[in-house]
Amino acid sequence: MEKGEIVCRAHTLASHFGREPFNSWHKKGFDLHLLQSGRKRDPRAPEAPTLYEVLEEFKVADGKRRVAQALLSGGEFGRPVLVTPGTPPERVKILRDSLRSVVSDPELLAEAKKSRMDVEYTAGEELEALLKEVLSQPPEVVEQARKILGN
Repeated sequence: MEKGEIVCRAHTLASHFGREPFNSWHKKGFDLHLLQSGRKRDPRAPEAPTLYEVLEEFKVADGKRRVAQALLSGGEFGRPVLVTPGTPPERVKILRDSLRSVVSDPELLAEAKKSRMDVEYTAGEELEALLKEVLSQPPEVVEQARKILGN
């Protein structure tokens, strides 16, 4: 980027903020955030609309929206903690409650902030609902996504 060999780079905002060379780029006004692929706008890049906002603005048809969702929703999952299928619901609840408690611990959050690490919690129930939504695409959406990916 700095050598002018490429003019665009795509990666997650979590990996972009709080690290070099990106901190220097922000100070110099060197980078421009164009688009966020998640549903929620990250406040660190308020000028960049979400893909979903753009799809809405241009009244993109539902089938094409679903293709975009199927291809780009991976970033919305962050770094999930997973268990195997068939894990008893009461154990899933214990694990979710434990994780929720840990990621809201003030000492952990202070240490993460000191280390410039993001701690972004999304409830397991919300991630599970998103997963079901993403995986429940009609065959024509799956086929279009495969064509785009070259499969």
